[in-house]
Amino acid sequence: MSGGTEAVEGLLRELAPQVLAALVRRHGTFDTCEDAVQEALLAAAVQWPRDGVPDSPRAWLVTVASRRLVDRVRSEAARRRREDALALATPQSALLAHAADEVPGSERDDSLALLFLCCRPELSAPSRIALTLRAVGGLTTAQIAAAFLVPEATMAQRISRAKQTVRAAGGTLALPEGAEAAERLAEVRQVLYLVFNEGYTATAGPDLTAPELSAEAIRLTRLLHRLVPEDAETAGLLALMLLTDARRPARTTAGGELVPLAEQDRGRWDGRLVAEGVELISRTLPLGRVGPYQVQAAIAAVHAEAGSTEATDWPQILVLYELLERFGPNPMVTLNRAVAVAMVHGPAAGLALVEPLRADRRTARHHRVLATRAHLLELLGEREAAAQAYREAAARSTAAPERRHLAARARRLDPRP
Repeated sequence: MSGGTEAVEGLLRELAPQVLAALVRRHGTFDTCEDAVQEALLAAAVQWPRDGVPDSPRAWLVTVASRRLVDRVRSEAARRRREDALALATPQSALLAHAADEVPGSERDDSLALLFLCCRPELSAPSRIALTLRAVGGLTTAQIAAAFLVPEATMAQRISRAKQTVRAAGGTLALPEGAEAAERLAEVRQVLYLVFNEGYTATAGPDLTAPELSAEAIRLTRLLHRLVPEDAETAGLLALMLLTDARRPARTTAGGELVPLAEQDRGRWDGRLVAEGVELISRTLPLGRVGPYQVQAAIAAVHAEAGSTEATDWPQILVLYELLERFGPNPMVTLNRAVAVAMVHGPAAGLALVEPLRADRRTARHHRVLATRAHLLELLGEREAAAQAYREAAARSTAAPERRHLAARARRLDPRP
């Protein structure tokens, strides 16, 4: 079987969690197994485009990773006892012939268990994200570091500490059960949601988006949805990502400048993603187990089905935001509801909801609160106050495209420096 570089890269990302899960289940040492799988993926990335993809790529990777794992253990004198245990646990036939995972009857996909393992509660949110992208997403440390605009050495340390934490916690591939399963699944969804958001609107750096992160979040959420098809919130999260990412082509100009939702050319939205997202959330909502991701997806669907900002069903969006707030207080949800209130009841009513957020220490100096306040002041005709609010928002933004956009808004209303 032959394959180009792009096809090989896609295949390796798909197989990475399956191979790692196979090794962890067989040998039980997450950190060393993960290192061995990364070496096997690197070897495949070099060899397969040149020599062709093997007939059983998963088995090839499992075999190579197992060999690298044995080599790694044997080369470390301080881990001699682990070498003995590993040698006893690994049949020589697995190292000399086809991997056991190649046998159809023994194939299993532990990707869901691996997602649970990477999203352990002992890890911080940044560590969960980094470990998930590395172990399940198949991204290299350099790729993850570049996406989050941190030095590779810093990201390497973060991933290393995360693996050590998992090891110390005795992490295994055993799936949680009962209430714990639902709680941990929610943690997995939250990690994927954070990855997508960082890709859709980068928190810092010269570019508005980091498409590779959004694409990876969508890919992993598709995987999660395939593994738990009965989970309505996972379906809602996937629909939300699809409907949101559909806007990407229209969110920036050719020069990379930000284009607000109200000014976007909706003809440039990805119709295929819109159709898939609308169909998915339309099929999921009637199931009756409504959660916050489903509500957010429903809001995105209302936007997607409107031909313009003016044609948008704002009363319906307002009702959906009111429903979303019932799942728990969230200042960003309140901020979005304020915009919907302004569209339904006028900018003064929306501004009345924004003002309390300026007294909330979590959001008082957040650039999006300041930007929304500026927009509503502009609609009220208070040009000078709006310009000042735009300048404050620009000063607080860490993303260059947003900063330039907000500064331009301020200059348009008040050209004074």
